[in-house]
Amino acid sequence: MRHDLIAGAEALGCPLDDAQADRLLGYLDLLARWNKVYNLTALRDPAQMLTHHLLDSLAVIAPMRRHLVEVGSRVRGNDGGSTVLDVGSGGGLPGVVIAATQPNITVTCVDTVQKKVTFVRQVAAELRLPNLQARHTRVEAITDTQWPLITARAFASLPDIVTLTRPLLAPGGVWMAMKGQHPAEEITALPADIEVFHIEPLQVPGLNAERCIVWMRQR
Repeated sequence: MRHDLIAGAEALGCPLDDAQADRLLGYLDLLARWNKVYNLTALRDPAQMLTHHLLDSLAVIAPMRRHLVEVGSRVRGNDGGSTVLDVGSGGGLPGVVIAATQPNITVTCVDTVQKKVTFVRQVAAELRLPNLQARHTRVEAITDTQWPLITARAFASLPDIVTLTRPLLAPGGVWMAMKGQHPAEEITALPADIEVFHIEPLQVPGLNAERCIVWMRQR
């Protein structure tokens, strides 16, 4: 398992040190244990969870880093570090994976299901991730913060993501939406003032399925 994680991360351009690998495997263990009681994910097989959850989420790390470099510097939050909002994060994907591998990025996971938020908070405590936060609320109820980068995985259609989170996107910010197949119909249905400036195909090691990131911003 550890070898497959490290090799997969390397192939994705996101090499892990020992501490990062330990945190991710610890997260996977917590997810498997909590899943027996709280049904956080439909997957039960550890090898599938590694591929479909950890590696699938690690696939966004290198593109996210590249985006931060391309914009010239990180968009600074109130604490002086980069911030990311993970909408409808469920059991913490990709938010936990981002926080576990990018200590300079503060990640806020938002979900409407209390047990999932409680789990993410437990992960933050047990894995000692001070840069990981979780909020139990509907995303449209948040009015106190904006984020330079908003991500979503298996949450909603692109138009719904934009509609629900538009007030939360900081000026100059972007959406990083994780999708399977190229979502042509969803892109066509986007509001006219939303620009899809890049569709980035992803190759996840061991996962025989299409994956892509849809990058969006306000025109």
